[in-house]
Amino acid sequence: MSLIKTERVGAVLRVQMQDAAHRNPLSREMKLALQAAADEWAGDASLRCFLLTGSDAYFCAGGDLSTLGEDRSATAARARLALSHQLLRTLMETEKPVLTAINGAAVGAGLSLALAGDVIVARDDAWFAAAFAKVGVLPDFGVLHNLPRAVGHTRAKDLLLTGRRVDAAEALAMGLVSRVLPAEDFDAAALNIATQLADGPPVSLGMTKALLNTGLADFLPKESLGQAVAFSTQDFAEGLAAFAEKRSPSFVGK
Repeated sequence: MSLIKTERVGAVLRVQMQDAAHRNPLSREMKLALQAAADEWAGDASLRCFLLTGSDAYFCAGGDLSTLGEDRSATAARARLALSHQLLRTLMETEKPVLTAINGAAVGAGLSLALAGDVIVARDDAWFAAAFAKVGVLPDFGVLHNLPRAVGHTRAKDLLLTGRRVDAAEALAMGLVSRVLPAEDFDAAALNIATQLADGPPVSLGMTKALLNTGLADFLPKESLGQAVAFSTQDFAEGLAAFAEKRSPSFVGK
């Protein structure tokens, strides 16, 4: 089965991650599949909105931890992020609206991916968690840029440093999402919003998005260097081991 399902609905490209058996992780293969869909959308003037959602109880559970320990060198870390950043920049710098429809858990880089949306809607049983600190890595995929803009620095620090779980109602209250929709008919409601965006004035919406997202290109190289440092630490190795062994990690600051 393909990792994603793409469907053209009028001027909307609807993309659904469908590796729910593994919680829709952002594996290399998933990122490449999403990049191909994003490139199709970005290059086709008849497609005026990108709608991204997940499947079953998962939007996206974040990075594929099963592969993170294969090569923890700075070079490997930066190469991994280069692929992520290409996708993020396509979604955030293309002057067309992106709607992320959070149908379930959005964890780690899944939270980051959710925040790539210009409009972010959540099903009423969805939930969010940063979770990066639990494995000793730098929050990445643009979340340090996007999350404070969404919820403010104080709440962003809380979410990023504690990794606590946030349900849909709290996410709405803090500004992490713009709307919470009932689970029943969630997909149809999200598609209706995407269709409204696609029917809007392309130049005006595109320029609005471009100005709001100013600064991302300058931020991402710094994120790449920071993650390269984190990947080389003993704490990251301990975080991966603890995750695999289903125990609490013991970090030493090295």
